[in-house]
Amino acid sequence: MNIMKFLKPVLYVGGLVLIISIIFLVMIAALEKQMVYYPVKYPDGFWEPERFGVTVEDCRFTAEDGVELHGWYAEGVDSDLDITLLWYHGNAGNITHRLENMRDLLNLGVNVFIIDYRGYGKSGGEPDERGIYKDGLAAYDYLIHEKAHTKDTIVLFGRSLGAAVAVEVATQRDVRGVILESAFTDAKAMAKIIMPFLPVGAMISSKFDSIGKIKNINVPVLFTHGDRDTIVPIGLGKKLYEAANQPKEFYVIPGADHNDTYIVGGTEYYNKIKQFLELL
Repeated sequence: MNIMKFLKPVLYVGGLVLIISIIFLVMIAALEKQMVYYPVKYPDGFWEPERFGVTVEDCRFTAEDGVELHGWYAEGVDSDLDITLLWYHGNAGNITHRLENMRDLLNLGVNVFIIDYRGYGKSGGEPDERGIYKDGLAAYDYLIHEKAHTKDTIVLFGRSLGAAVAVEVATQRDVRGVILESAFTDAKAMAKIIMPFLPVGAMISSKFDSIGKIKNINVPVLFTHGDRDTIVPIGLGKKLYEAANQPKEFYVIPGADHNDTYIVGGTEYYNKIKQFLELL
C-alpha cells in the first residue's frame, strides 16, 4: 500500500484548513473594533428626553487626549440621596437608548450622569480600549471640577463593556461605591465564549482585564447579573465577583438576559440598587 498516496489528500485538506484558519484569524484582528464596538452616532437615537419624562443638562467635556465628549446630567426626583450615578453604558447604541432605564433610576432619588464614549452619540473620535478609559476618567473629573461633586457623592455604574470602564476608573479615582452589571472577567474569556474553537483571544489587542484590576478596588461593590444572560454568561460575572474584595454582593436577576435586566428585574431590581446606595 502506498502510504503517501493515502496521506497526500489528508495533508492537502489539513493544510487548506490551516490556511483558512490563519486568514480568518488575521481578519478578526483587523476587524477587532467592528466586533467590539457598535456605536450609534447622532442624529440617530432618541434625542428628545422630555418625551420619556426626563429633563437633562447637555454636558460637553474633553478627554485627556483632546477628544470632545458629550453626556447628559439629570437630577434625581425628590432626591433624598446625595449620590450621583456615573453611568458607563454597554458597547451598542448611545445614551439615548437608555432613557427608560435612566428615568427609573432618577425616580430612586439619585442623580445620573451618563456619557457617550468617543465615537458614540454626539462624542467625537473613534472608540478603542485606551480611549474609552480616558473618556471614563474625563467624566469623573467633570463631575469633580465642573459640577462640584466630591468623591463621596460619586457611585460608578458600569454595564457590560461599561463595567470594564467602571473597574478601570475605580482603580484610578476615589469613589463611594461601584455597581457592575452583566460584567465579564476579560476580553480573552469573552473571545473564548464567542468563538470557542479558535484562539481569537491571542489575536486581539483588547484586554479589558477587569479580573486583574478588581483586587485594587476597596469600596463596596454590587454585582448584578441575569441568570439567562446569553451574551455574558453569569459564570463570568460570578468569577469576577469572587476575585473582588469585601464588602461585596452578587444579586441574581431571575429570568433576565443581557439587555433586559432592568425590565425583567422590575421593582425588586431597583429596590436592590437603592438598598445598596442607602447602605454606602
